[in-house]
Amino acid sequence: MSERVPAPGGLALIQSLVNSLDIETGADALDTAEGRARFGLGESEARDARELRESLRVACLAHAGHPAHRQVRLLDELLASAPLVVTVAAGDGSAAFRPADPSALASRVAAAVAESLTAGTWLRLKACEAPDCHWAYYDRSPAGRGRWCSMSVCGARAKMRRYRAK
Repeated sequence: MSERVPAPGGLALIQSLVNSLDIETGADALDTAEGRARFGLGESEARDARELRESLRVACLAHAGHPAHRQVRLLDELLASAPLVVTVAAGDGSAAFRPADPSALASRVAAAVAESLTAGTWLRLKACEAPDCHWAYYDRSPAGRGRWCSMSVCGARAKMRRYRAK
């Protein structure tokens, strides 16, 4: 969909991981070798990646003010085993967080969260309020009050349901 554009910076990784499951159809990209390869995962790592994905989805739902869709392990527990290192550039002194283990998905996600916290963008990564969607999107609205991943799809469906209910 044209409205579903990637989030900025490292949040694109988190958005892509959350959106690797299409709730409406049940299609899970982590079920395929190609889908796992997008995240640098082997088959044995898929279960942990799914757990991380659903914890990230719950965080995105919380950013949008929605309750958790199901009970999941806390995101801070999952990221606690993903240490980061601070790197400082010799030339200009700029600093950044880098994953201690760049091959580990949790470490890359932790670095993306740290980057977005520093940039002030973490709370803008949200999940669509539509229960059959929960797609992650980056809220680009000026007030930061977006509710749906796509106004033309999920937003239109919600408005039509409210109209028909009247």
